[in-house]
Amino acid sequence: MPVSRADLVSFAEALAARLPGDWHSTYRQHDAYSDQFPLDDEVWDNGHVSWAFSEFVLGHDAQLTGPDGQRLCVIDRPLHPDQFLVVPLAPDEGLKSHHFHGVDEPNGIKVGNDPLRAAVAVSRRVLPRYQRALAAVHHNAQAQPEPPLRPAPPEVDQVLTLTRYADGAFGTPYATVPAEARTTLYVHGFQYHPHQGAFLLPAAHGEADQALRIQAVAQRLAAHRIGVNLRHSPPPPAARPALNTRAPLPGSTPAAQHR
Repeated sequence: MPVSRADLVSFAEALAARLPGDWHSTYRQHDAYSDQFPLDDEVWDNGHVSWAFSEFVLGHDAQLTGPDGQRLCVIDRPLHPDQFLVVPLAPDEGLKSHHFHGVDEPNGIKVGNDPLRAAVAVSRRVLPRYQRALAAVHHNAQAQPEPPLRPAPPEVDQVLTLTRYADGAFGTPYATVPAEARTTLYVHGFQYHPHQGAFLLPAAHGEADQALRIQAVAQRLAAHRIGVNLRHSPPPPAARPALNTRAPLPGSTPAAQHR
């Protein structure tokens, strides 16, 4: 005969009573599969517990609330009627995603249906990792309340646009080059081609060397409040296939030529 499923309600209450500190258990029945989705977002685990949430319909859960904002979730272990999964829940006290960056998930564990043995395992293996992770997240929140957003580009007075042409050269029309930028282009390998009316950085330098030279140009011109944009020239239009203009043989029809 199959083993009957151990009772989650009584197990969670007994587990809460045996954990160190003041813990309380709250049971929740899921009326629909979607009821477990918000909890899935809170589970602080990257292993078999998060896998259970994403792959199985759980039906119910129990949440244990303890000291210093600690929260644990207890669910049935899928496919094992005599076992449970106990997992920490991430704090939601106005914390932001970057506060969790670099903090290892404390992860949950599987336990048997003996509340005393389970409490010992949770106390030794889950709570210390959980408390360290909570401390690290709260430290991050205090040290950097707002996300480290990249600053906007500095304001510029003029803009130099360099185009990568189909032959691999980078260049710009002479008439568009600010006077303050001409010497910088010369110093970093751009050549003035009067018959093309442009400053060009030849493809012979190679892509890596071109990139370094353009980066150096951008850094030098930034000191003069001149920005640098990069563009690619559009590919040349594809050649149209030649039409067959051969004259038909005397006495033949177009259809007869293709028989």
